[in-house]
Amino acid sequence: MYRYDQYDRQMLQDRIAQFRDQTRRFLAGELENAQFLPLRLQNGLYVQRLAPMLRVAIPYGCLSSVQLRKLAHIARHYDKGYAHFSTRQNIQFNWPKLPEVPDILAELAEVEMHAIQTSGNCIRNTTTDQFAGVSPHEIEDSRPWCEIIRQWSTFHPEFAHLPRKFKIAVCGTETDQAATQVHDIGLYIVRNFTGDVGFQVLVGGGLGRTPVIGQVINEFLPWQHLLSYLDAILRIYNQEGRRDNKYKARIKILVKELGVDVFRNKVEAEWQYTKDGPNTLTENEFKRCKAFFTDPVYDTLVNDDAAVSAKLNSDIRFNNWMERNVRDHKQIGYRIVTLCLKATGAAPGDLDAEQMEFVADLADRYSFGELRVTHEQNLVLTDVKLLDLPALYDALQREHLATPYTGLLSDMISCPGGDFCSLANAKSIPIAEAIQRRFDNFELQQQIGEITLNISGCMNACGHHHVGNIGVLGVDKKGEEFYQVTLGGSSDRQAALGKVIGPSFAQEEMPDVVDKVLQVYLARRQNNERFIDTYNRIGIEPFQEHVYAKAD
Repeated sequence: MYRYDQYDRQMLQDRIAQFRDQTRRFLAGELENAQFLPLRLQNGLYVQRLAPMLRVAIPYGCLSSVQLRKLAHIARHYDKGYAHFSTRQNIQFNWPKLPEVPDILAELAEVEMHAIQTSGNCIRNTTTDQFAGVSPHEIEDSRPWCEIIRQWSTFHPEFAHLPRKFKIAVCGTETDQAATQVHDIGLYIVRNFTGDVGFQVLVGGGLGRTPVIGQVINEFLPWQHLLSYLDAILRIYNQEGRRDNKYKARIKILVKELGVDVFRNKVEAEWQYTKDGPNTLTENEFKRCKAFFTDPVYDTLVNDDAAVSAKLNSDIRFNNWMERNVRDHKQIGYRIVTLCLKATGAAPGDLDAEQMEFVADLADRYSFGELRVTHEQNLVLTDVKLLDLPALYDALQREHLATPYTGLLSDMISCPGGDFCSLANAKSIPIAEAIQRRFDNFELQQQIGEITLNISGCMNACGHHHVGNIGVLGVDKKGEEFYQVTLGGSSDRQAALGKVIGPSFAQEEMPDVVDKVLQVYLARRQNNERFIDTYNRIGIEPFQEHVYAKAD
């Protein structure tokens, strides 16, 4: 992991002192709410339905056991004992007291964490796939590139007050697990025909009120020019993005209005001024950042273990967990383990303080003290020995964290919704729980197979409902909560936006609606194809007909 240097530490201490004084002045009535608003936003502090919400940055999802214990401490002493992992690989505290927020930031700084630029009209936390550096199917480790972008974007003076928030994702694996194509800038690490590393650059993706799939503006950007090219994109957006209407202020609207070819030409013209300037990356600079992400000292192992084989043969639940939650590792004798935070009855992505401390202990014992937060709101232990899997599973089972649903229906993405968020039209968590309870059967979910179900409480789409194979959107109808359903969304390499199947549904109808959708899929699929493949083959009409059919 990246470690702070003396400049990072001093900059963070200065920022905390600054925000402590700003908070004091606001509470004393010396700053008006309109003056305090941009100050608190750039320190990750929102005002939600019932209390402030503090969003803490977890750069590209990398987290140490020491940091997780600190997050547990904050949850216990400053909040209500739990926290929520988001699709941006961050963590959110929903109940901090405003006078105590500077103290929380000071505690975070002790373990090299902060909440800077987790909100506001600036460049947000850069995200990536959770298996970076350990996947056997990796083009290149994306973490050094994410760190380079983080250092470039944090406190960037020109981009501190953009027309709207700005999100970047980097993908270095063959399978896209970072929803790269629905970001303001999406970067795919690629190699050209000579084997040189570069980036395919997409611009103008995003969800919310106007969902858009990003478009390619550069098929192969040499890595040396990454920052200067990002500078050019941001500069065009900063100059020409709309500031008169926040609903039309995202870069996706600018790209759409100009057309991708015109936007590309503007970027290329701007880039000529800086292409070979101070932001040009050197081999030494890349090596400096890459040095923070060296492999741990792996043991020399083999890819089989008698105890694991015996447990697979004797324990069906362990077998299920191994099938869904354990992946191959680049190192022989090691595995990648996902902790699916989607136990039935628990809010997706939530973890309490005791569980955080427990997982931190597991990371120390089994994974060199490091974890990852995923876009799907789960946690990952990246470096677990194959021979340790039975003991790890037994420990997780005792703490109800061995849910074997990774990639299945219950592994849904959900925003906090109307239970917390002041922007939400409807609650998300009760919908997630009702669907979980209806399908709380591993054999049934395994029969259904890989599928994504995403839930958002409003059009801001924090639950990424547009790109769920099944998407659920909370809507307000004359003061009552209803839910709109979309089908056919995807956030993988063949990204797609879901289509609305028809009129919205009441809360109590949602489990039946999902059931009817799945009935069509199971009846019409061929050769065990995935839901998204069946949908793409037969279209939306069969689903509409069955969901809205009147009972005889």
